[in-house]
Formats: sequence, C-alpha cells, structure tokens
Amino acid sequence: MTRSARRTRRTLQVAGAGVAALLALSACSSSDDSSSSGSSGTSDASSSASPKLSGTVTVFAAASLKESFTALGKEFEKEHPGTKVTFNFGGSDTLAASITGGAPADVFAAASPKTMAIVTDKGDASGTPATFVRNQLEIATLPGNPDKVASLKDLTKSGLKVILCDKTVPCGAAAQKALEASGLKLTPVSYEQDVKSALNKVVLKEADAAVVYKTDVKAAGGKVEGVEFPESAKAINDYPIALLKDAPNAAAAKEFIALVQSAEGQQALSEAGFLKP
Repeated sequence: MTRSARRTRRTLQVAGAGVAALLALSACSSSDDSSSSGSSGTSDASSSASPKLSGTVTVFAAASLKESFTALGKEFEKEHPGTKVTFNFGGSDTLAASITGGAPADVFAAASPKTMAIVTDKGDASGTPATFVRNQLEIATLPGNPDKVASLKDLTKSGLKVILCDKTVPCGAAAQKALEASGLKLTPVSYEQDVKSALNKVVLKEADAAVVYKTDVKAAGGKVEGVEFPESAKAINDYPIALLKDAPNAAAAKEFIALVQSAEGQQALSEAGFLKP
C-alpha cells in the first residue's frame, strides 16, 4: 500500500470515530430530553390532581370567635390566592336558625353542641361536626374592678348592674349552669343576644359587670378586667364546626375547616384563650 493510501485510510478512520461519537452524544441527549419530558409530564399531572381553590367561603361563626377566625381567614386567603373568606358572627342560635331557614353558607362554627344540633337535626350539615376548641366563662368588670367583684356571688350585690347573655345563647346557658351549681339567683339589667353585646355594655360603662368568655375578656385588652370564678369549670362549652350540606364552595370550605383544626389554627386559637378540645 502506498504512503498516500495509508494517510487516506487513517483520515477515514478518525472521521468515522468522530461521527460515532457524535451519534452516541446525540442519542444520550435525546434520552435525557425524553426523560426530562417524562418527568415534567408527571409533575404537571401531579399538580393538576389538586385543583387550585378560588371563590368565596362564607363562614357563620359564634361571636366569641370573631378575632381568632378573622385572623385565620386572612391567613387562608394568603395561602390560597384567589379566595375570599367572609364571616357572619353572632349568637349561635340565631346563626343556626338562619342556616335552617336557607341562608347560603359553607361552614358553621357554633359555641355549643346544642346550637349545632339545630342544624344537624334538620339535615343541613354534611358529615359529623367536630369539636375544635372549648371555652370557659369569666366575669368582665370595669377597668380596675371598682366594685371589688371577686366571685360569682358578688354579682348578686344590691345596686350592681350585671349583664348576662340570653339563656338561648351558649354563653347565657353556661352562665345559668354556673349559677345553678352555686345555688345563686341573679337578675341582670339585660339579657344580650350574643357575648360581644354583653361585653360591650361593660366597655361602654353601661353596666358594672358581665358574665362572658375568657376569650372575650382577653380580646378586650385593657377595656375590661377579668375575674375568674371556680364555678366556671362546671360550665365549659365545646365548640363544634361543620361543613354545611349545600355549601356553595365546598372544596374551599373543607380547606378552611382543615386550617382551623391544623396545628397552626390550634395555636392561634390557644393564643386567643381557647382551651384544647
């Protein structure tokens, strides 16, 4: 073989090796792209499995939950952009009557099992309500406690203007239970339809004292002074929460209930003064 022929053969061998290397590289690249594409497809499928929440969640809740639920509502909106949580706070019995009367709502959080039963007995709840917190009574007095109220019995003093929640409202029913346990009779200057209204009478100095929840005294800050009484331990209220049967936004409502029951939600409620279920 001539020298020229040998050079040509070596050149072809080198070129052939280069082409083979390029083909192998191309095959690897194609394989990587395919793998990457497959991974992306799996991720897309996974994300589409849990649809994004949107729309308004309407929550009917006991008046005593106002501060803590309002904060949790803002947190929910932050965690789920595109959602809006609206609240209707009031006496649990009034809220329950509105729900059974056809008022559109997604969630009901009551201050007692008895008021929740108004809704469940009518078949307006979806599933079994769950107790998520408990609450205990406390006496709210004017700042500095000028009337020196130190016990439940002190509320029976002549001339003392005392406010109670209506007996049909959970805080009123609990107060009656505590009074009966003590063998005391108390005639208030007025019965209020929810605990915030009762507390507000003291804040506005229209009354000397009111029997409310510890959480309400705490939420009022320096506007009132709280007085604990041992009989309150015999009248602790369980708070149940439920998804409503005809909830307009059931998907988001379930997630709001999950937030309330989560460690984060329970922490917020504990800080507000609620007891663990």
